[in-house]
Amino acid sequence: MVGFGKRAGLFVVAAVLALIGVQSSAADPAAEVAAIHAVDDAWVKAYNAGAVDAVVGLYDEQAVLLPPGAPLAKGRAEIRSYLARDIAESQKGGLKFTLGARPDGGVSGDLGWASGSYAVKDRAGRIVETGKYLSVSKKKDGKWLYVRDTWNSDSPAAAEPASPPKK
Repeated sequence: MVGFGKRAGLFVVAAVLALIGVQSSAADPAAEVAAIHAVDDAWVKAYNAGAVDAVVGLYDEQAVLLPPGAPLAKGRAEIRSYLARDIAESQKGGLKFTLGARPDGGVSGDLGWASGSYAVKDRAGRIVETGKYLSVSKKKDGKWLYVRDTWNSDSPAAAEPASPPKK
């Protein structure tokens, strides 16, 4: 029986050491948030370079893009279609995106989020739009991929034309 007690004690010690190892190998939340922000930076760089496929590659296969003033785009094919048009228009107009200096973010397991501000500048470097964004990402095979992505302008919505008076 003494041998059983020693084995049980060794098992408990091994289990405790294993748990400590699991906890110490857990991802650092600040590093994971920084990795999510690095994806945002890669998005801006690829978008400004006109690299549609590089931008679309940052989205999960089942991601949903929720652009302002347009229907949602579900899945990479629809996201690619929307972004190809949007990037082409920005390239033609000489517009460049920049992100604000202090984004926010958080992680919980394999899900994370980021939010912050953006500015769009024209060829002369003048700011033509400012706004904010929010994205939700999922870590898949060691990479953070967008699963939901949306943004909106700080500018007021365009006024709707007045309806003609009813007779």
